[in-house]
Amino acid sequence: MTAGRPAWLLTPSGPVPYDRANEAMHALAERRLSDEIPDTVILLEHPPVFTAGRRAKAEELLWTEPGVVARGGLVRRIDRGGSFTFHGPGQLVGYPILGLGPKPDAGAYLRRLEEAVIRTCAELGASVTRRDDVQTGVWVGDEKICAIGVRLLRTRVTLHGFALNCDTDLSWFDGIVACGLPEHGVTSLTRTLGRDVTVEEVRPLLARNLADVFGVAFEAAPTDVASAFGPQRGASAMIA
Repeated sequence: MTAGRPAWLLTPSGPVPYDRANEAMHALAERRLSDEIPDTVILLEHPPVFTAGRRAKAEELLWTEPGVVARGGLVRRIDRGGSFTFHGPGQLVGYPILGLGPKPDAGAYLRRLEEAVIRTCAELGASVTRRDDVQTGVWVGDEKICAIGVRLLRTRVTLHGFALNCDTDLSWFDGIVACGLPEHGVTSLTRTLGRDVTVEEVRPLLARNLADVFGVAFEAAPTDVASAFGPQRGASAMIA
């Protein structure tokens, strides 16, 4: 990986319940705001959950909440930007907790997130783009392959992040107007490339590209920090 300032990488093993991850992410963001910890990136999967950002409208949830629960999912209203999206197995979710310095530029931060995902998809053979004419994220034509929704804590520290569909069950997106864009669809790396593309294949590539784009050198987070997200899968394999 490209040399850079030290940062922590967390790679929990198995899907992490959304509420657990959300609480731990916010706690780390507060610690980063106080300069108690370095920049940190969490790369994980969640069990099925619809999350609604600050712009989400009630009518954009197309299934009833009891119907979502009956299918094994949850609905959560959260403090990021954007509208409804879905998280679930087969989707690589990234939560960068980064200090943006004395002159924070949210727009530049979003472009760098997109760039890391675009590089990763290109390495796998997928032709993707950003769509400034539509919305932040990464696209295959009119279909979104990676949603991005963030928050800046006191305009200085990032939280929430992105969700890249690898071999996600896309039928879950039938339950929402994804990202508030009824005229656009969603896709996955598996569907785009015509082969099974797993989170395990994508995770080390995306970790490396995040390190390059943000100029950090990842090291494994301390055990007491990582344990808040559950057992880890051995981040050292992606740091070497």
